[in-house]
Amino acid sequence: MASERLLGKEILVTAAAQGIGRAVSLAFAEEGANVLATDINAEKLAELEAFKGIRTKILSVTDYDAIKAVAKGCTKLDVLFNCAGIVHSGSILECEEKDWDLSFDINVKSMYCMIKEFLPLMLSQQSGVIINMASCASSIKGVPNRFVYSATKGAVIGLTKALAADVISKGIRTHAICPGTIDTPSLRDRINSAPDAEEAYKKFLARQKQGRLGTPAEIAKLAVFLASDEAPFMTGCEHIIDGGWLLD
Repeated sequence: MASERLLGKEILVTAAAQGIGRAVSLAFAEEGANVLATDINAEKLAELEAFKGIRTKILSVTDYDAIKAVAKGCTKLDVLFNCAGIVHSGSILECEEKDWDLSFDINVKSMYCMIKEFLPLMLSQQSGVIINMASCASSIKGVPNRFVYSATKGAVIGLTKALAADVISKGIRTHAICPGTIDTPSLRDRINSAPDAEEAYKKFLARQKQGRLGTPAEIAKLAVFLASDEAPFMTGCEHIIDGGWLLD
């Protein structure tokens, strides 16, 4: 049963239609927050409208003008959860310039745009929490065939730490969540697109030392804690939630 740890807080979530973004949006709402869930997937996003505390808006995180418009209409924001991202598979030799640009546009530049537009509101409030989705596949751990994805997620960690240093005296906290292998629609799509889906699944499972994949709901529990008033002395951190993947 929810304990209303986020009662009355105004929260914006990107990539909220499915996977981790959806789970986090639901968890925030269950804890009493008013959640603006955004995504480009109108059909999936609409499903969230059935839940108390959630309103939805179509938003592409690569459309800076659209982000500015949303920010302009916002009068209060307690938590910004930047969840949008894509996974490109392959080494540097399999990463074309267009893959590099798209990955950085969605995984990093989108966070820059969102934070740049919503941070002034938090500064005026002298309060706020910014949570960015990073990954264990980043500056924390080198992972085969995740060249540009890892580069972007390393950048997210750097962005989060640098931002924390700039706003630490302004009542604003920043966090980067670094998951291991999480059972999301995105992961399932990658598994099913492999030549041998069963073998691909086994490989993902094998690297998880608990013998199972993580769940979006588990990431959401961490996000609720970081967004709440229970973590006032934590900022500028990368929070690893990986089922022991890094225990090599």
